[in-house]
Amino acid sequence: MMKKVISLILLGGLIFNLLGCSQKAVVADDQEVLLEKSWESILEEAAGTEVSFYGWGGSQMTNDWLDNFLAPRLEEEYHITLNRVPMNIDEVLNKLLGEKQVNAVGTADVIWINGENFYTARTNDLLYGPFTHTLPNFNQYIDPDSVEVTYDFGFPVDGYEAPYGKAQFVMVYDEARVDQVPQGHEELMELVKNNPGKFTYPAPPDFTGSAFIRNIIYDIVGYEPFITMDADKDVVAEAVQPAMDYLRELKPYLWRNGETYPATLAQLDNMYADHEVFMSMNYNPNEAAGKMLTGEFPQTTNTFVFEKGTIGNTHFLAIPDNAPNKAGALAVINFILSVEAQASKYNPDHWGDLPVLDNTRLNDSERAIFDAIEIPEGALPQDILLKHRVPEMPANLVPIIEEIWMENIL
Repeated sequence: MMKKVISLILLGGLIFNLLGCSQKAVVADDQEVLLEKSWESILEEAAGTEVSFYGWGGSQMTNDWLDNFLAPRLEEEYHITLNRVPMNIDEVLNKLLGEKQVNAVGTADVIWINGENFYTARTNDLLYGPFTHTLPNFNQYIDPDSVEVTYDFGFPVDGYEAPYGKAQFVMVYDEARVDQVPQGHEELMELVKNNPGKFTYPAPPDFTGSAFIRNIIYDIVGYEPFITMDADKDVVAEAVQPAMDYLRELKPYLWRNGETYPATLAQLDNMYADHEVFMSMNYNPNEAAGKMLTGEFPQTTNTFVFEKGTIGNTHFLAIPDNAPNKAGALAVINFILSVEAQASKYNPDHWGDLPVLDNTRLNDSERAIFDAIEIPEGALPQDILLKHRVPEMPANLVPIIEEIWMENIL
C-alpha cells in the first residue's frame, strides 16, 4: 500500500512538473503571439480584466487623476478595472528581481518608470517588449524620432516603454519673501547667504534633490561633458568638483546650518508651506500652481528656472516581463496616450503633467483642446520651459553623482 502511495505521489509530481513546463511554454508563446495580434483582438482579450498599475503614490493630485479620471474612463471604454498600487519604483524593481529568480508570474501589469530605474530594469531583462509599435495612439500622436522618446536618461528605449508625461525642474518661491529670483548659481549663493536658514534641498536619493544637484552641476560646468562621459567615478568626480565646492560653501547657510536635510520633497514642501523656508522645488512645473489652488501653498507662490536652463525629461510606462495581463496593460497605456487623457492630465486642476503628444500630429480640433486649458498663476508657460530645457544625464552617472555628493557634502 505504501509503495502504491509513493508511486502516486511521484506520478502526481511528474504530471505537475509537465503541466508547469507546459504552462511556461504557453506563457512564453502567448507573449510572442500577443504582439502579432490585431489591435481589435488585443482589446477583446483585455475586456473585463483587471490591470494593476504600480507607481509612486506620493502626490495626492496624481493619485486623484488615476482614481477619478483614468479608472472610470477605462471602465467605460474597455470594461477594464484599474487597480492602483502605490509603491516606490526601487521596491517594484526589487519585487520583479525576486520574482524573476524563482520564475514566478508577477502581479504588476503596468509600472511607472524612468531614468536609472529603467536602465536597471532593462539590463536585468525585467521588461516586456518591444511593444510601443502595437499602440495605435503611439503611432498616431508620438514622434518616434524624438530624442525624448527614443532615449531615457541617455539610455535607448527600444520600444520597451511608452512616454507617460514630461517633466522639467523648476524652483518654487514665495514672492512675499523673495524680492528677486536668482538667474543662476551665483545669484542663488548670494540670496542664501543674505537669508541664512531659509533655503535647503532634499538629500539624495530623493529624486528632486538629486535633480537640484545636477542642475547646479550644469549651471557651473555645463551639461555637454556628461553626455558621452564614461561611468568612471574618478572621471565624474573630477568633472563635478567645482559644483561640490559650491555646495560645500552653500552648506553652512542652509536650513539648520546644513547639518540635516529634508529626506523627501514632500517634507520640503511642508516646510515651505509652514514658512520655515522661502523656496521649494519640483520636477512638475505646474504642481506649485495646483497646490495654490488647494490652499496648500501661499497665494504668493511662483516658479522660475535658471537662465542657462533646467533639466527636463520624460517619464514612461513599461510592462514587466512577468505581467499577468499584458493585453490589459497595452490597452491602458494606449488610452493614456490619447488626446483626452493627455489633455486631462495636463490640466493643472487635475495634475498639470506636461503632455507627450507631438503638436504637429494633432488636428485643429485636438490642438484646440490643449489651447483651451488655462495655465494658472504660478506656472510657467510651455514656451518658456522649452526655451530653458536641457537634457538629462545618462542614467549610469546619476548614482555616481549621488554617491559623490554623500561623500563630499553630507
